[in-house]
Amino acid sequence: MDYENKLVLAPMVRVGTLPFRLLAAQYGADITYGEEIIDHKMIKCERRINEHVGAVDFVEKGTDNVVFRTCSLEKNEVVFQMGTSNAVRALSAAQLVCQDVAAIDINMGCPKSFSISGGMGAALLKKPDLIHDILTTLRRNLDIPITCKIRLLNSSQDTVELARRIETTGVSALAVHGRRVADRPRDPAKWSEIADVVAALSVPVIANGDIFEYEDFHHIKVATGASSVMVARGALWNASIFSADGKLPWEEVKREYVRKSILWDNDIKSTKHTLKEMIMHYSCLELPEGKAVIKSDTLADLAKLYGEEKYNQFVQEKRLFDGSR
Repeated sequence: MDYENKLVLAPMVRVGTLPFRLLAAQYGADITYGEEIIDHKMIKCERRINEHVGAVDFVEKGTDNVVFRTCSLEKNEVVFQMGTSNAVRALSAAQLVCQDVAAIDINMGCPKSFSISGGMGAALLKKPDLIHDILTTLRRNLDIPITCKIRLLNSSQDTVELARRIETTGVSALAVHGRRVADRPRDPAKWSEIADVVAALSVPVIANGDIFEYEDFHHIKVATGASSVMVARGALWNASIFSADGKLPWEEVKREYVRKSILWDNDIKSTKHTLKEMIMHYSCLELPEGKAVIKSDTLADLAKLYGEEKYNQFVQEKRLFDGSR
């Protein structure tokens, strides 16, 4: 995995499943992070080959609950992001998935209460010894790149000190979200403080925060000196942000996402959540489209809503044909 001059899809809960990652890659993303998966959940899984859709599934034992789905198409670009607060548990989860992904990333920036209350995400920012333990344990036992994603601390000096400590663990790269834990998405990202981290480290730094147009990839690289750039909301609203040729109409991107969700048999709740996030940015859930998405119970319902019934029929018939051979 090379972290120089890369465009990166950020990890996004309930959004960063296989169809959305492949969508971003189709439009130009070089590296795609999956949604954060908690180690407790992952170690309860078993690896299964899903011949029905041509994927590799990590399924909760004793159930049909797919916790993580990937495929050979993304093997060289997908990053498995994990939520953890324990080095041994993190290693157990990583060993299960490491043969099917390009890298493992530890979430150290999520400010949500479910992460912090479990000692994960941004709670790790206050525990540099635990950070060191988790990252060194993974580095010593795995042959793929190990990275982590952090937020800014209360002062730039504190962030730099933590970043230097992280660098000593042998990580391949460090992603820095240019906001503090208490900051809200509407608060401007502090690119200058990401620049302080870049200046202090020799490993690649991935800058994250306030990327909404393709030109912003260049702007943040110039402002921070970062090796690569990561985008979250800008990609959620229109995944073609990664295209050097310019954004496609969001209606077109939305339909392509629906097609990929059908093709890879994506979880309906995840698909609906992603569509609703797209709609809320450009329109309103109270209008007919939004109401129809909310009422949809299956991918077939969404196929009908977005005029993809023939595509859905083609996919289902191909699966039946392949399964009968």
